[in-house]
Amino acid sequence: MTSSDELLVVGGGIGGLSAALSVAHTGRPVRVLERATEFGEIGAGLQLAPNATRVLDRLGLLERVIDAGVLPDRLVFGDALTGHELTRLEFEDFPRRYGAPYVVLHRSDLLDILVDACRERGVALETGKHVVEIENTTDHVVAHCQDGSRYRGGAAVGADGLRSGTRKMLSDDEPTQSGFVAYRGAIPVQDATRPAELTEVVIWIGPGLHFVQYPLRRGEIYNQVAVFRSPGYAAGRDDWGEPDELDEAFSVTCEHVREAKRSLWRDQHWSMHDREPLDNWLTGRTVLLGDAAHPMLQYLAQGACQAIEDAEVLARCLEQHDSPQWDKALRAYQEERIPRTAEIQRVARVWGDIWHVDGLAAMLRNEVFTQRRHDDHRHIEWLYGGT
Repeated sequence: MTSSDELLVVGGGIGGLSAALSVAHTGRPVRVLERATEFGEIGAGLQLAPNATRVLDRLGLLERVIDAGVLPDRLVFGDALTGHELTRLEFEDFPRRYGAPYVVLHRSDLLDILVDACRERGVALETGKHVVEIENTTDHVVAHCQDGSRYRGGAAVGADGLRSGTRKMLSDDEPTQSGFVAYRGAIPVQDATRPAELTEVVIWIGPGLHFVQYPLRRGEIYNQVAVFRSPGYAAGRDDWGEPDELDEAFSVTCEHVREAKRSLWRDQHWSMHDREPLDNWLTGRTVLLGDAAHPMLQYLAQGACQAIEDAEVLARCLEQHDSPQWDKALRAYQEERIPRTAEIQRVARVWGDIWHVDGLAAMLRNEVFTQRRHDDHRHIEWLYGGT
């Protein structure tokens, strides 16, 4: 059993560790309970927009993040069928406009940076701790682990991901299956086929599919992701999303995308999920954060960014309300975060629909994209400019 002044964080992913570090910066003791036997992240590439890198800068981590990643010059949208550029967004002005840069890096590299920073701040990091129950009382919480250990704290944060066990305390909802599946691959940069500079984040969009490319680890490796709508899922097949569907979906794309697809890992794929927004993340002294609270589709590249935003707001609310006022702090946190994250969850779905239209709708989309001024920020200022 531990101190009732301590914040317990259930889950040691990017969201959980960001929360632990942010709260530790306020001087409050924090303990992270991670189910796995070691800290690790699934997947490869991660895009961090200025709304997240501003937070990392305030935590003193931005220099480490930049050193581990890449500062791309621009985001480019291309037509996956023709190979033609549709529009671009230059990143050079982001530090002046938004107060921080756009960075791409390996998910595991960010996690390692957060683990090291938590240790430096004195955060207690516990692995192999599968929390099976969180007991709420009037003045503390107790996290019960599968191995019989118990941890007492002033409050608990459920940062245990898409299939959060903590969320079940609040809702019996299940993840929403999008019917889309992703194949990933990260290869040595010299093996990449590319029509553009390696300092670009490139997204090829087409009917029911898209293909993403950008460099990682100081430009040493090239991250590629292919996503498509599975006809097998629509037909109710159990084996949907297999490599034969990948090949069929991308057979209509331009030569560059078809060539790049050959470098993907074909022995594993991931189905794409989100959930409907909740109007409450709080029960007793237990509150949700990150994907446990607001899992979202990847089209705005905001999943990790929003978890990092959550972390900063949680720490600020806890700092504004001292220990006897845990309840006020947690309520203030969710009142600030729920409207923004719910909007981003919904917009991400719409943005995915825009990417994947066909026929006349695709022609109209391409016309809008090609007519857009490259310095037009009207549709992203709300996302990158602040919380």
